[in-house]
Amino acid sequence: MSPKSKTSPARVAHVFPGQGTQRVGMGKDVHETSPAARKVYKQADDALGFPLSRMCFEGPEEELNLTYNAQPAILTTSLACWKAGEEKGLWKDTGAPMFAAGHSLGEYTTLVVANVVDFQTAVRLVWERGRAMHIAGSQCPGGMLAILGAEESVVQEICQESGAEIANINCPGQIVLSGTTRSIRKAIKLGREKGVRKMVPLKVSGAFHSPLMGPAIRELNQAITSTPFRDPEIPIVANSSAKPLHKAAELKHELLIQLCHCVEWQRSIEFMISSGISTFIEVGPGKVLSGLIRRIDSGVATLELTA
Repeated sequence: MSPKSKTSPARVAHVFPGQGTQRVGMGKDVHETSPAARKVYKQADDALGFPLSRMCFEGPEEELNLTYNAQPAILTTSLACWKAGEEKGLWKDTGAPMFAAGHSLGEYTTLVVANVVDFQTAVRLVWERGRAMHIAGSQCPGGMLAILGAEESVVQEICQESGAEIANINCPGQIVLSGTTRSIRKAIKLGREKGVRKMVPLKVSGAFHSPLMGPAIRELNQAITSTPFRDPEIPIVANSSAKPLHKAAELKHELLIQLCHCVEWQRSIEFMISSGISTFIEVGPGKVLSGLIRRIDSGVATLELTA
């Protein structure tokens, strides 16, 4: 993204990625070139008490992919990119965002950008979230399945017949299911029978964004409720409702219920576009969200600040 990408302040939204965007080597370049980014990685290492930065830059991959490592690693890399952009004056050039939104884990990144909590608080919360989700996945085994090229009504039928749940509505033709191992197997069989073009089992440690994450809510509740939150300086569009949140208490509620609730990403983007957003700036590892946004509405602009 270029500092010359001048857009109207009232028409920009910042979006932040979630789990699955991690890769070994992410953030290494921005760490080497930006003092602000280096500070973010050091703060993460200090807050967690282990060298998360080394895991981002060097791996090993199997360690980085563990839920309780991947989540703080993505948060840290996203904030490092955002701070590097701030350091270069990019956000002055593009204008203050009208909204911020994050895909699942990415909602925690919005907390820092909107000055709800400081970064070290956020990274500790995210580590707790990843640990709680990992434990829930062990207690209530399950998985996730991406269904591509099918209408939402067809996916709903598959869920009703298999017992799986819709976990993510990402864009037209891309919906993710969560459920028990048995329900996911049945969903695959039903999808084939209904002529679904493509189904991809996801490499995750549990049935995220489904009722099987109930134990994670219980684990995370104390950490969330005991952490002081400020009202966001930028409205945060919630995964669970696709509506803007303006109060600290609303955000605390959102962070707990989104663990078991469908991520309404497509509807979140559609809401922001209907509210006047014409440019989305994706900040963090990868360009997954930009691709989804273009499939939701090819008429909006997407810019990326990636690592």
